[in-house]
Amino acid sequence: MRKVSDTIARLAALRGLQNTPPSFTSADRLSTLGKFGSNPGALQARCYLPADLSDGAALVVVLHGCTQNAAGYDHHSGWSQLADEAGFALLYPEQQRANNPNLCFNWFLPTDTARDLGEALSIRQMIETMVVTHGLDRKQIFVTGLSAGGAMAAAMLATYPDVFAGGGIIAGLPFGCAITVPEAFDRMRGHGGPSEQELQRLLRGASKHNGQWPRISIWQGSGDHTVASANAESIAAQWRGVHKLDTAPTHATSDRGRSRQVWADEAGEAKIEVNMIVGMGHGTPIGNGLGTAGPYMLDVGISSTREIARFWGLGDADYSSVSARSRSAIPRGETTPSTFHLRAASKEPAMARPAEPARIDLQGSQTGAVRKVIEDALRAAGLMR
Repeated sequence: MRKVSDTIARLAALRGLQNTPPSFTSADRLSTLGKFGSNPGALQARCYLPADLSDGAALVVVLHGCTQNAAGYDHHSGWSQLADEAGFALLYPEQQRANNPNLCFNWFLPTDTARDLGEALSIRQMIETMVVTHGLDRKQIFVTGLSAGGAMAAAMLATYPDVFAGGGIIAGLPFGCAITVPEAFDRMRGHGGPSEQELQRLLRGASKHNGQWPRISIWQGSGDHTVASANAESIAAQWRGVHKLDTAPTHATSDRGRSRQVWADEAGEAKIEVNMIVGMGHGTPIGNGLGTAGPYMLDVGISSTREIARFWGLGDADYSSVSARSRSAIPRGETTPSTFHLRAASKEPAMARPAEPARIDLQGSQTGAVRKVIEDALRAAGLMR
């Protein structure tokens, strides 16, 4: 039986996230994506397209945390600033209070996190609509998120590994670690949970994927009292199996309050990284002129937005390979010290990219012709009946 103090702490945490911080309702650079399929998860869709976006650009899917919304998370994280610099498109799925009073993605409910069900399918339909409408590169689709959004990003990576080239999980949890409210609270606090072998089994069982797996960037604060830092290692452990990586990292570094462990394959390509920010609480690390501090958006002098994009190979540097210098500097295996609130819980056909995909303004006129193009593409992809 749980202690009374533990129950009170859990209820206080729920009450603490009932009101949306004002800073997440101010700036808005995003457009609304209209029709994008059957939308079984009843989510909203927002997007951002740089003025000079080229055909075949990358797409980054960003999932906000509890009490946040898409526009606020974009403003504080700086993703649209970086999109202007690097020339990629952004998609922001947005939770609705009818689904979750605290605006959390329902990251632990099987009906919302299984392939082709609920919120997961809604997000997949949004992605397909963006790709078809704006001629984006299917081989450069990425997903990131904070807290409940981070856990939902983990679910998307697990259930649609054929869709994503990479992911960024900030203060999140491993896929499948909880399926009930009590389990979700326990995992957030670092209590219990599946073994490493079971986590890896859950990941492999989430889809019929047998191709290349996404690379994963994991971020966590060592002082996070909402999502225990042990979850960062659990996420890494879950993904080491499919990437066939050893338990010990390939190399590790520590600089200015950030420790970074990297697991690379035999070719030297970084597949998993864990970034631990010493003393940081629950939130997204921002800094270096990108983004703005706010609730759960923490200026620690490090922009996780820019660093995650670099790890994927987007932006002004590529962290996807481990340099010979960094591999030799620290011997293999040597290391340095290093969501969320809840609503009670087939193989996809191959999709060929159109030769000359039309770019359609979904924010403008929603004509029958536009809807037909999108719906035909979704049906062809097996994402809509």
